Amino acid sequence: MRDTRESRLLLILLVAVAFALITVDIKGGESSPLGGARRAAAGVLGPVERGAASAVDPVADTVRAFREAVTNRGRTDQLNKDNTELRQKLASSDAAAGRTKQLDDLLRTAGAGGYTVKAAQVIAIGPAQGFSWTITVDAGSDDGLTRDMTVINGQGLVGRITTVAPTTATVLLASDPGFSAGARLEGSGEIGFASGQGTGPMKVSLLNGRAQVKEGDRMVTFGSQSGRPFVPGVPIGKVVEVEATPGQLTKTVMVEPYVQFTRLDLVGVVVVPPRTDPRDAVLPPAVAAAAQAPAAPAAPAAAAPPASPTGGN
Repeated sequence: MRDTRESRLLLILLVAVAFALITVDIKGGESSPLGGARRAAAGVLGPVERGAASAVDPVADTVRAFREAVTNRGRTDQLNKDNTELRQKLASSDAAAGRTKQLDDLLRTAGAGGYTVKAAQVIAIGPAQGFSWTITVDAGSDDGLTRDMTVINGQGLVGRITTVAPTTATVLLASDPGFSAGARLEGSGEIGFASGQGTGPMKVSLLNGRAQVKEGDRMVTFGSQSGRPFVPGVPIGKVVEVEATPGQLTKTVMVEPYVQFTRLDLVGVVVVPPRTDPRDAVLPPAVAAAAQAPAAPAAPAAAAPPASPTGGN
């Protein structure tokens, strides 16, 4: 349509009529004169609207489902992240608690023996310097460590230092087959030599073939001159087997070490030996050899004899 004066007047007239019809329809409500036309239009356009809606709904549902899936995935990722962070915090807390206990045990053992120790962390384990049972610790000559120093932890004898670098040191474990240390039996003081047996108990050869020893007896280090390579009194382990060696000059016993060599973490290097031999003072309090036996059940009380019948005379 060309933009002429007549077309503009026609447009204004149509807009005015539309407003008038809307006003009449609103004021008329249900009795509006346009109700019939509106219902007729609804009857014609309703099926078309429903068809369009049915065609659009699956698309809308798909879009909605995708949006919800993205949202749920984001929530799941966040939950997984939160769970991972929580597990890391718990692990760190458990590790810190375990490290604190190890340090407490080490300081208690050092205090009981009068040992001055340098705490060190195990940073490697495995073959080193030609030995098969060794560990590497994160302390070295810069920390005052030298060769042939005794290494302990909260449970007892770990081994001795064999090689020292400025910031690290290699420790030969007491479980190594090439390891040997002087040992002394608790109480009697019988002495011998303890040697490593890998994953098995240590073998101790007592110099006195007639020494009185039994399972459960405990052993500590005998000590070396000037405390090198071993300071005295460090717990080694307890006897688990006594080999029958009749007529032999020595007696062999198998000793289960107190230290778990496959679970080493925090250790202490004895940098200053004790002034006096602590003897058996570093050993934990001995458990009673015989546990209290359960009380014997009380004997059943004897039944009272039946009363004699009495009869009247």
